[in-house]
Amino acid sequence: MASITGAIPEAAPPNSFALVDGRVADGRISWIGPLLLVSARSFLLIASQGFVALILLSLHHPSPWREAGYWWNVYGTLVDIGCLLGLRYFTQREGIRIRDLVGPIRLRHGRDVLVGLGYFALILPVFVVGGYFAQRFFYGASGQNPGAYVFEAHAFPVWATIYALSIWWMIWSPTEEITYQAYALPRFKSLTGRTWIAFVIVGFWWAVQHSALPFIPDARFVLFRSLAFLPGVLVTMTIYWRTRRLAPLIIAHWPMDIVGALMTNLY
Repeated sequence: MASITGAIPEAAPPNSFALVDGRVADGRISWIGPLLLVSARSFLLIASQGFVALILLSLHHPSPWREAGYWWNVYGTLVDIGCLLGLRYFTQREGIRIRDLVGPIRLRHGRDVLVGLGYFALILPVFVVGGYFAQRFFYGASGQNPGAYVFEAHAFPVWATIYALSIWWMIWSPTEEITYQAYALPRFKSLTGRTWIAFVIVGFWWAVQHSALPFIPDARFVLFRSLAFLPGVLVTMTIYWRTRRLAPLIIAHWPMDIVGALMTNLY
């Protein structure tokens, strides 16, 4: 295959920069796919929360939107299904598979597992520090926890807790990493010709997604959550950009989502 970037090694992986550049030049990648998928998770989360709220409203629940927010790591799978369908459609148009976005998986001697746990130890403190400073910036030294209602005592069915702690995170983490990192980031780089623009677009939407987990219609809360997650998101993106290895980052993502499920379900 020829490309505006020059000769491409025959062994180049399907999601390599050179081959992505070639598919952009050939017209098989347009702005539609990356723009749609990079923003889809945020809007699908709000729509899914609204769907659950409508069900609760029909059951005459006094606070349907608030109650629906407790269910985000159950209805989150609907978001994953929507993203995977979109990924399947747009990757097929490119002539590749979703599996090609993931790249090589190296489990021999636990290599990817060990690297992933190392990434987890590196990235988690960044999220913690980001959350601390974002809370101080937007809510001052009052000690107010803007997301406290998620962690207050609430009735949650046993089956939903089991689902969140066993299945939800197994699907959520890889779908999130594939959507933002493996799919959107290289394509925005090729479409814009600028790495920093790709980082700004993807980093913005990936951080904003976390303001919908769950979504509270409050501008300060949305800004707080987005800023809290932005440093960790940028560190994660930088690791992927330097290594182009997604499997260890998926493994690093899993324990973070398990912690999130534990914090929002064991009450």
